[in-house]
Amino acid sequence: MAQINGTIAYLLHSAYLSELILIMKKTLASLLFLAAAFGINAQKKITNELIWNSREFNADYLGGFNSMKDGETFSDVMGSDLNGQTIIQCSFVNGDTLKAITTAKKIFGNTISAFDNYSFNADESMLLIETESEGIYRWSSMANYLVHDLASGKTTPIANFKKGKQRLATISPDKKRVAFVRNNNIFIFNIETKEEKQITFDGEKNRIINGATDWVYEEEFGFDRGLYWNENGSLLAYYKFNESSVPEYGMDIYGSLYPERNTFKYPKAGEKNSDVSIHIYELNSNKSFLVEKTSAEFEYIPRIKWGKQSTQLLVQKMNRHQNHLVYELTAPIRVEGNDTWPTAVLMEEKSETYIDVNDNIQFLSVGNCMIYTSEKSGYAHLYQIDLGTKVEKALTSGNWEILDFYGIDEKAGNIYFSSTRAAQVNYNKRKSSSLDATSKSVYCVNLKKNTWKCLTSDDGTNEAAFSNGLKYFLHTYSNANTPPTFCIRDNQGNTKRVLIKNETLSAKLNEYNCVKKEFFSFKNSSNTDLNCWMMKPANFDPNKKYPVLVAIYGGPGSNTVLDSYGGKNYMWYQLLCQEGYIVVSCDPRGTQFRGKDFKHSTYMNLGGNETQDFIDFAKYLGQQTYIDAARIGMQGWSYGGYMTSLCMTKGADYYKTGIAVAPVTNWKYYDSVYTERYLRTPQENSGGYENNSPINFAKQLKGNYLLVHGSADDNVHFQNTMDMVSALVAANKPFDLFVYPNKDHGIYGGNTRLHLFSKMTNFLKENL
Repeated sequence: MAQINGTIAYLLHSAYLSELILIMKKTLASLLFLAAAFGINAQKKITNELIWNSREFNADYLGGFNSMKDGETFSDVMGSDLNGQTIIQCSFVNGDTLKAITTAKKIFGNTISAFDNYSFNADESMLLIETESEGIYRWSSMANYLVHDLASGKTTPIANFKKGKQRLATISPDKKRVAFVRNNNIFIFNIETKEEKQITFDGEKNRIINGATDWVYEEEFGFDRGLYWNENGSLLAYYKFNESSVPEYGMDIYGSLYPERNTFKYPKAGEKNSDVSIHIYELNSNKSFLVEKTSAEFEYIPRIKWGKQSTQLLVQKMNRHQNHLVYELTAPIRVEGNDTWPTAVLMEEKSETYIDVNDNIQFLSVGNCMIYTSEKSGYAHLYQIDLGTKVEKALTSGNWEILDFYGIDEKAGNIYFSSTRAAQVNYNKRKSSSLDATSKSVYCVNLKKNTWKCLTSDDGTNEAAFSNGLKYFLHTYSNANTPPTFCIRDNQGNTKRVLIKNETLSAKLNEYNCVKKEFFSFKNSSNTDLNCWMMKPANFDPNKKYPVLVAIYGGPGSNTVLDSYGGKNYMWYQLLCQEGYIVVSCDPRGTQFRGKDFKHSTYMNLGGNETQDFIDFAKYLGQQTYIDAARIGMQGWSYGGYMTSLCMTKGADYYKTGIAVAPVTNWKYYDSVYTERYLRTPQENSGGYENNSPINFAKQLKGNYLLVHGSADDNVHFQNTMDMVSALVAANKPFDLFVYPNKDHGIYGGNTRLHLFSKMTNFLKENL
């Protein structure tokens, strides 16, 4: 020891101190070089705190734009200390601010208040201002609305706010009135006289809804608006829901001495649906006329839409099995003295399985025609029908899918849409045609010349939001490993200006040494190619055995294997890769973008084929030399939680660990529209329900199983998890459970997401 101390004293002598520091610097530099070269502790550490409670990995986004009617400009909102929010008008081509349209100070007066949203009337002379908004369900909300006249600067509340907030306010095309819903009734406000006229009187919570939709229509048919002006403002079409006989679902909201009970109408599979009717209110006569109502033969009315003629209303009605869709048009003139407005069938479509409803409908200005999409050829394509002769023709065809129909330039004969049809320049690069379902491109097709043009040539996911007149579009692009970019293009695909590149985030992904998603496909036991991706640790060693997390959804209409940026979930997978996991995903049979036969292959047996596909996937993974077949886990949310629960029970020999968030555990507990679309009713198809409900297979659980649910989930009810718990206890199976009080299906707010993903991370580290 004395010799060592003497050596230290000698080295610290001033004559040798500089030499020692130089040696230490060289040694440290060498160690850092080796660490970088071999990936040893060189990565910046990704944490759940950085992902969920900071902006470290946040991408910059554009939520879209409000195109002005000229098609050359758009409106936007910017902040101002002096005037509050300012609505500005900008050029699509160069982004220059052309003028300030109005300010919050002009709208609200000297008391500067913020607004939540705004919209123009048809001729852009008025603004409908939305304030104090609060959400109801997935899409619905209520607020206080005001009309602001841009010429006079006058602002008028559309209602007495003390009577309650309003919903779905809309200015009439003649800019004289505003229709809205309050307390389940429809009102029409006269902007000039400030008089409010009530046109329905039977609205009542959990009984009658006028002008809006019930829970199941909003969730499964994807809309909450139930009132629509015709083109000149003389007629108002509206929905009426009688949900008196629909069973109620209730859930406790905690936070007070006695929890508040929230009850709402929720039709579960096989239970009573709302009786729905469509009406037209005629302003001149102050009368409402019945157009259509549901019946035993046709139990749903999933869409209505005004045509180009003032009395031309399109009504879609559908049977409960959702495999018979009828299009009706109202007669040009109603019969005097009758309380009904007659309709005639335009066309109908039938399927052995089911028919998906969409919004890809457009009436043409000339020719009395309508464009719509259908899967009747086996793939989703565009069709045109003459409303008079009822003669129709296909506008597109082939073994690929139309996704979004953006519109038609009738004069030029160009139609614009997005599709899974791979851009020809990239098509031959693909190893499997099934992988076309992972990408999305924007196209222009000239119907007169039958010429095609892909407006977005890069592989990945391309989205478009077109201006009025289809002259420009906001192009959003990303791929699996690239954050989104935003630019303005013209309708020939030429870039006019770049808006957002997310270069800062891209640089951060490099700083954290983020790994790439690799796409591949494998054949299941039925010899069907299934699309997959894989993420490996940065210091991947093919001679090692790695644990694997299968991150999935697996349900109809929602793919996880997409060549698009995954946001915060993608960063969580990066965190797991840093922790030494391989993360993978797979789209089983029943998912979309691969044609009707592939998507409908799970009909009447929902969960059956998908479970087998995930078992096959686990077998395939276990055959890879670098994967530990004894350490394969799964995590999924909603339908993904359902699949996780099935794979942990029916597939217990292949999955060691599973995390099921907000899972369906018995399809009898889920809503009528969604469940019966794929299974029909429990009374008709008891086997389809029982054979793939996880609660019936709880005794087969072997591995580590974590159940997570929000107690106020209005979508997949907490009841699903409670019954799964009962089944597991009855089978004497160990499991873990965590409940988030008062959280809905999204389980978010405050620290909730941080807590949830930290819990899931720790559960995987402890058990996988």
